[in-house]
Amino acid sequence: MANLNVFKNVTANLATTNATIYTAPAGYTGIVLMAQVANITTSPANVTFGWNNMSTNTELLFNFSVPPNDAVNLLTGKLVLQNAHSVYASASSTNTLKMTFSVLESLN
Repeated sequence: MANLNVFKNVTANLATTNATIYTAPAGYTGIVLMAQVANITTSPANVTFGWNNMSTNTELLFNFSVPPNDAVNLLTGKLVLQNAHSVYASASSTNTLKMTFSVLESLN
């Protein structure tokens, strides 16, 4: 029997090309509760963060500057991802930004 609700945490070291961070699994809706990125360097770095609905990328932040040795929240509210929808992210340079992402998967 499938679980009704599943909480998950995802972490990623961002690279310079968009990489899928999370995809809502079959039969579930993913509700993004929190998405944060930390700049682990002493220089500013930019982040791009968006979602894909299986056909179109939509940027939520594009080349957003993250101060050195600081962190920013990428969402101001919740983001609902239907089955097979995904979120992606990239950094202006490799080994500068680390992402933490929390999601609630709810059975459809």
